[in-house]
Amino acid sequence: MKKNLIKKLVSAVAVTTLAGSLLTGCGNAGTVSAENTPAPEASNTEAVAEVNSDAEASAEEYTGLLKEIKDRGYIIVGTEGTWSPYTFHDADDNLVGYDVEVAKYIADYLGVEIQYSETVWSSMFASLDAGQIDVVINGVSYNEERAVKYDFSIPYNYSQHAYITLADRDDLNTLEDAAGRTAANDPTSSIGKYAEDNGAILDEVGEAAQAISEVKNGRADLSFGTVVGFEDYLNQHPEDREVLKVVVTSDPEPNAYIPVVKGNEQLVELINEALQAAYDDGTLSALAIKYFGVDTTQG
Repeated sequence: MKKNLIKKLVSAVAVTTLAGSLLTGCGNAGTVSAENTPAPEASNTEAVAEVNSDAEASAEEYTGLLKEIKDRGYIIVGTEGTWSPYTFHDADDNLVGYDVEVAKYIADYLGVEIQYSETVWSSMFASLDAGQIDVVINGVSYNEERAVKYDFSIPYNYSQHAYITLADRDDLNTLEDAAGRTAANDPTSSIGKYAEDNGAILDEVGEAAQAISEVKNGRADLSFGTVVGFEDYLNQHPEDREVLKVVVTSDPEPNAYIPVVKGNEQLVELINEALQAAYDDGTLSALAIKYFGVDTTQG
């Protein structure tokens, strides 16, 4: 393991209290089995098999949530399923996306199967607290309020904050211009807090598509999110490239961590080992390029 990279990434957790995500959407509550989800590339699976042997050697020492996961034979991952390109359904209704494949890699590393519990963002942490899901893998940002209840993995993705607005809005070109404007965002998300912290007035919506609709029809001035998230939307809706513009409002920041209810240090440690292995074998970079078009795994 590259300890210097671990040190760098763990340091990012200590100093980062806000990280970007597009905005949260409304998923269909339910559980999707691992069989309906594309497996990682064969080379990734082979790499996981190699690094997983050490973890299996100490199985008798497992305790807490990690022991429960190992005993039942699968990990339950909370995710939205409506937030492209992080977690969404493809044309064949398979659950896919960057976070979905990261979760599968971690499950393979732990030597267990995976179940995805598709849950709306506003109830994600309540499900985690109630033990209905084991972890959330949904581009979760770190902040001090969450750190009171949860331990966080090292970050596994970086992003830039941005907002999307009408292309002809000459009065909206900087982060400062957003102050006093109406932003279509979810108030329970970190990006909603980012909007409010920068003086925007929230038009409370949940789904990304609804938020952009609010901007297009003039009910909201803008909607905050991430550069890669907006680029994904415009790739899927090329007709909107002349209608909308994206204003970048930050430098790259870590925006994706995996929260685990406190008291489960063993599970956090193995998740970190899995993420480090994914860094080292190139899996994370390959997945980022696959879903975002660029490598977003470094700041």
